[in-house]
Amino acid sequence: MKRELIRSNSFIRAAKKYIRRQMYKADEIKSTLELLSENAFDPRLKTHKLKGELENSWACSIGYDLRIIFMFVEHEGKEAILLETIGTHEEVY
Repeated sequence: MKRELIRSNSFIRAAKKYIRRQMYKADEIKSTLELLSENAFDPRLKTHKLKGELENSWACSIGYDLRIIFMFVEHEGKEAILLETIGTHEEVY
């Protein structure tokens, strides 16, 4: 089941900032977002539920240290993914 990706303003800002610093990661981010839309629990994403302040959110990995924080939401009667932020492990947690 393909889910729509909804980009929050904070995700857009963080993604632009990260890509400015490391342009070579842009294609990897794009392919990860496509995979996330198609199957949020694909083993390559290492998707996991978060705890504490982010207990309603999930995280997936892009390579070694880059993470996307997201939530499953309903949008126009369908399940969608709200992209909350992106950054290194230290930046997002």
